[in-house]
Amino acid sequence: MRFAAIADIHGNLLALEAVLADLARLDIKDVVNLGDHVSGPLAAARTADLLMQCGFATIRGDQDRRLLQAWDGGKGTSKRRDFQQLEPRHFDWLAAQPTTMVYRDEIFLCHGSPRDDACYWLDHVAPDGSIQARPIQQVETEAKGVDASLILCAHTHLPRAVRLSDGRMAVNPGSVGLPGYDGQKPVYHVVQTGTPDACYAILEKGGLEKGGHAWSVTFRHVPYDPQPMAALAARAGLPLWANAINTGWFR
Repeated sequence: MRFAAIADIHGNLLALEAVLADLARLDIKDVVNLGDHVSGPLAAARTADLLMQCGFATIRGDQDRRLLQAWDGGKGTSKRRDFQQLEPRHFDWLAAQPTTMVYRDEIFLCHGSPRDDACYWLDHVAPDGSIQARPIQQVETEAKGVDASLILCAHTHLPRAVRLSDGRMAVNPGSVGLPGYDGQKPVYHVVQTGTPDACYAILEKGGLEKGGHAWSVTFRHVPYDPQPMAALAARAGLPLWANAINTGWFR
């Protein structure tokens, strides 16, 4: 089995197009999408249109959930730029996506962690604001009860693979469209990958390990021209977003 995982596009249409072109070159047709599709000041509606056309196995992320809460079945409103770009059909599409999914009977899809769509699972924020690998015992605690040989997560935008002690693998494919951002909880912190490239992962089932099928992961960093997307962020009054999209650094 060979397929790709994408996540955290955040309305970056050009990054998504670059990833789709890379997938076509590699002849990979099976793709899962782990959420946070359109949130941000970029090209929300056009990104949603393209994803709807692709028809990938898709779940919602925490930002998708927040957009739907603001929409509230058409009764809500918001000044968010992404919200104002979207049409009812886009919200209907978001609402139709589950929060988690079992793909092909053996792969568990979630956005943050198996239990929380806003959790930093494979990484965590240290008291000094640095981003560190989460201790394996804590990773495994969150994975209890998940009957899957491969668990895919997203949310932190950082590509990472962790092999659990029972042979299962947890993988974050990184972010297609937003390589840097900041957060306020539990303390102020900055996440940055250091590259503007669009990132995703290719997963392939290999040999046997500890009685189960082992998975291999390849992280792909796809170069593209980010300047038009960065310009959208700059015009929206978000220079830090613009610099992160242009450089991979949030500064």
